Amino acid sequence: MGVIEVKGINVFAYHGCLEEEARIGGRYRIDVRIEGDLSEAERSDDLRHTVDYGRVTAIVHEEMSVRSALIEHVAERILRSLKRQWEKPYRWRVRLVKLRPPIHGDVEEAVYTVEG
Repeated sequence: MGVIEVKGINVFAYHGCLEEEARIGGRYRIDVRIEGDLSEAERSDDLRHTVDYGRVTAIVHEEMSVRSALIEHVAERILRSLKRQWEKPYRWRVRLVKLRPPIHGDVEEAVYTVEG
C-alpha cells in the first residue's frame, strides 16, 4: 500500500453564492490524497503504473475553471474526474480550501473534504 499526496494546488476561481464572487473571484487551495497498491510502480519505475500528479493538477485546474455556487459541488466534481482518469481501486481524498471567504467576520478559510 502506498500514498501519494499532491498538496497546495493554488487556483484563482469564481465559486460562491454571491454575485461579487462571480465577478471578482477568490483564491483556493486544493490537496489530493491517493491511497492504493502502488507496488507495480515501485518495482517498474514507470509512470504508467502510478498516478501522474501532473495530470492530477491539470484535472483540478480544469474542474476549478467551471463555476459553482458551492465548494462541495466543485470538490465532488474533482473527485469524479480523478476516479474516471484512474480506474484502479484507489482511495481518494480531495480537500478544497476557500481562502478568506467573503463572510461577516475575520475568517481565514472555509474547507470541504470529500473521499471516495
